[in-house]
Order: sequence, then structure tokens, then C-alpha cells
Amino acid sequence: MALTLTALLAGCRGEEPEPPPPASRPVKLFTVGGGGNAAIRTFPGRVDATQRAELAFRVSGRLQELRVKEGDLVEQGQVLAKLDPTDYEIVLEDRQASYDNAKRNFERGKELIVDGNISRLDYDRMEANFRTASAALTAARQDLDYTVLTAPFRGRIARRDVENFEDVLARQTVIWLQNINELDVVINLPESVVRSVRGEAREEGNLRSGEAAETVVAYASFEGRRDRQFLLRPKELATKADEQTQTFRTTFTMDAPTDFNVLPGMTANVTIDLTRVMDNDPVKWVPVRAVQADSDLEPRVWVLDPQSMTVFSQPVEVGRMSGRSIQILSGLEGGEEIVAVGAPYLAEGMRVTRMPLSEQAIPRDGELL
Repeated sequence: MALTLTALLAGCRGEEPEPPPPASRPVKLFTVGGGGNAAIRTFPGRVDATQRAELAFRVSGRLQELRVKEGDLVEQGQVLAKLDPTDYEIVLEDRQASYDNAKRNFERGKELIVDGNISRLDYDRMEANFRTASAALTAARQDLDYTVLTAPFRGRIARRDVENFEDVLARQTVIWLQNINELDVVINLPESVVRSVRGEAREEGNLRSGEAAETVVAYASFEGRRDRQFLLRPKELATKADEQTQTFRTTFTMDAPTDFNVLPGMTANVTIDLTRVMDNDPVKWVPVRAVQADSDLEPRVWVLDPQSMTVFSQPVEVGRMSGRSIQILSGLEGGEEIVAVGAPYLAEGMRVTRMPLSEQAIPRDGELL
């Protein structure tokens, strides 16, 4: 019995346990710009109406007629709504009476001043009363005209904020009008892209010039219609970054499709070819925290081998910092994936995994982490 137990124990000691799989660390990755297709970028966009207006009455009153519904197509000059004009008609009648009286007195004063029957002071007072009455009459006529709201351009009623017979205030928005024959597509360019655009391409007004329209080629595509691309025309480029996102608002225009609806508020994918306006500068911009120091205190980054999902150390030469970004003057070709978060805990040849989407914010294309 004892021999059997000893043999069993010896057999167990002879079987070596399998080694655990190599440790794998989740990391957040960043794609270095400047590769072969660095000038062709894709951004999420938002559709807006090129021409839009928030329509309001210039006087207060009770809504008497509301002639349009949401979605209606209206022509320029078409009557959209009316206020009850009664109060303004009464004021106009009173101002008309005052004007007529002041005018008669002024005409008499012209005759009397010639013969010296009235003083110059009285004559000047009559003239002032006449001019005041004339201005008041003009204002009353305008107020009566302002009780009618008309369309300033041809478009579609996007929204109606009031119902008939409601009391509305002066300059309170009652109708939203949009011209959707031509649409704006708005994107936010990250500073890494704007920084790479040549100086002459950023000059005021140049984005709207014919030369820019030929050199900056942009297309929009829409969900469910990815097989079609719509040519975009450059319109505006903001020169001041948004304080929250540090991106630059860029606007393009396009003709509205005729075979399906694209309405303001919808989303689009915008592809831009900046090949002709971007510097051929080898400088790359990466997140500051992606650059670490090796044992000799020399800067390096951890580059991902996508085949083996391992990382290796790559020495780099760094330049100046700008916000949360730093220049890489040499050491990277562009297009590599480098570790942006988790770099201090890596070793040569260590396996890594991409951090799950739920654990990291997804940057816009070209936006630094």
C-alpha cells in the first residue's frame, strides 16, 4: 500500500503543469498621421439649411390667421400669418387725425409768417408739430403692416411654434423657414489637420475661391445611400477653435438630392482630399503621453505589430508641444498604430489588446486623444 502511494506521488511530480499564456495588457491606440493616404480624411458631418430664418412679428398681438403647416412649401412674399389689426387700425386713425390737424396749422402758419401776423417762434412750433405728427403717422402705418407676416424667400416650413388665436409678443419666433434646395454640410476639423494646411490655403476668403474649389475635393455620403457621393463646395472655415473640442468649424454646400430626402439635422459622412493644400512636412503630431523615455532617457514610442498584437520600442526625435500634442520630427513614417494610453507599463514584445470600445472615447478621424 505504501509503495503504491509512493509511486503515485512520484508520477504526479513528473508531470510539469502547462505554463500560463503570456500576459496581455489592454491599451488605447493612436494612428499616426502622415501616411500615404494622410491627406484623404473622413469626418462625421451635420446637414443644415444654407438659407434659414426664424420668422417673427415686429409687433405684439393676437394671432388671427395662421395659413401654413409644418412641411408646407411657400413662395417668396406669400402671406404666412396675420395678427388681429383692430388696435393698430385705431391708432392709425388717431395718428391720421393728428397729422391732418398739424398739417392745416402749418399751412396757415406759412401764410401768416409772410405778413408778420405770427412770430417766428410760433411758426417753428407749428412746423415741429407737423413733422412729429408725420413721423407718428408713418410709424402707425408700419405697425399695421407688421401685423402681416410674409415669407422672405422661397422655402419650406420647418417648424411652427404657435397655434392660431394665441397672443404673441413682438420678435417672438412663430415660424422657422428653411430653403432646402441647397444644403450646408458642417464638419469639425481637428487642429492636427488644420495645422498641416499650407499658409496660403488659410488666407481669408481663399477657401471660397475658384482655385480652392478645384484643389480641395470633398464628397458627402448618407446612410442607406453609401453607393452615391455628392460633390461638396467649400464655403467657410473658422479661424478660431471651439473652446471645448479644440476643433475648427468647416462648412461646405451641396445641391439637395432630387430622388430622396436630405433634411436639416440629418448626418453625413464627409470625405476630403487635402493632397494639394497640405504641407509635405515630415512632422507628425501624436499625444504627449504616447512618448516615453527609455533607460537612457531618450524619447521612444511603443509601436503595434498588428499581426502578432505585440509592441516594440521605436526611438523618435521630438519637437515642440502644442496642448496635448507633441511633434515627432523623425522615427515614424506615418500610418503606424502607437500606444497612447498604457505605455509606461509595457515591455519589448509584450502582447496587447485593444481597449474595449466601452472603456475609451472614440476620437473623430484625425483628432488627437
